[in-house]
Amino acid sequence: MKVILTGSSGMIGKGVLLECLDSDKIDKVLVINRKSINNQHPKSKEILLKDFMNVASIKEKLQGYDACFYCMGVSAVGMDEAVYTKITYDTTVAFANVLHEVNPNMVFNFVSGVGTNSESRTMWQRVKGEAENIVLNKGFKNAFAFRPGAIIPERGIKSRTSWYNVMYAITRPLFPLFRKSKSVVTTTTIGLAMINSVSSRKKNEILEPPAINEMANQ
Repeated sequence: MKVILTGSSGMIGKGVLLECLDSDKIDKVLVINRKSINNQHPKSKEILLKDFMNVASIKEKLQGYDACFYCMGVSAVGMDEAVYTKITYDTTVAFANVLHEVNPNMVFNFVSGVGTNSESRTMWQRVKGEAENIVLNKGFKNAFAFRPGAIIPERGIKSRTSWYNVMYAITRPLFPLFRKSKSVVTTTTIGLAMINSVSSRKKNEILEPPAINEMANQ
């Protein structure tokens, strides 16, 4: 199985990448980034794309893939709505359009978040919800909107958000307890769920944390 991965410089994307590289189900991972992550692995190939709105410029290199794990995203804290919309909605639409053109039979997974709602008055919830709607209704072979809430980083992964890392350091002694909760996911379980989603019988679903954990164990 060959997959495309975005957002591999972030916490979730890193977790997905590590699980893909370790999985016998994955033969090739095409990593698309703005800046190189300098990952050297026989399964991995990297394409640098400074402007993700220009994904059509590399569409010839995106043919023949079975899935896209779209993990790119940013926090909306302190961000202008227009900028957040361009990053979260516009680039997602651009990717979905191009990938559906060249790989209509692929599975497209979009990382969203708990509380997402296209009808919400809260900016980030509404924008993410609108992006979810595009992905789920585009017409791919299958699509999933992943809505992780509380996430435990594993395998040495750290967040790009410094205050998250401070919070993780403080709460680390409680991680074993958190892992027992169906409402908490880890970077590992998200990665495993992404991989298993490609062969899942579920169709065009929104996956909240309990469903992510369930899919990871399939």
